[in-house]
Amino acid sequence: MYKRILVAIDGSETSVLALDAALQIAREADAEVQPVYIIDAPLMVYDAPGYDPSILRDALTKEGTRATNEALAKMQLQKIRGVARIAEVDLYGDGIAQRLLLAAGELKADLVVMGTHGRRGFQRLLLGSVAERFVRMATCPVLLVPAPHQRTLNPAASAAAESIDNPA
Repeated sequence: MYKRILVAIDGSETSVLALDAALQIAREADAEVQPVYIIDAPLMVYDAPGYDPSILRDALTKEGTRATNEALAKMQLQKIRGVARIAEVDLYGDGIAQRLLLAAGELKADLVVMGTHGRRGFQRLLLGSVAERFVRMATCPVLLVPAPHQRTLNPAASAAAESIDNPA
């Protein structure tokens, strides 16, 4: 069914789960996978003393290289075809979602897999704003992989739940 799968990666736990889901689908469909890491280094429009935009861009490039290398290692281990890439947003207005859409078009992706929340600061508190924007623009199927949820019960609630599970 799917022959070309694009998966958005950013090094977050959720994007690792998205990659795992994409690899599983690729294995079952004999599809190729393209993990893509998007660099979004905001352009500073004012002159700040000592600000060097290349420092942030270099750090993001290094993180992107690490994330894509890990994705490629997983792909090779599972014998999944594909090439990882790092792409960069347009400095004049395009965001991550738009750059992912462009990458999906370049690949002629049959499916895009991405996490609902990634490493994008405050905006990730809702349905990751990148995921939400991408879904609104997508022209192919999109699989959203939710963030892992950890049960955090307070001690009283934990004891109450245990007494319900194990009545005396």
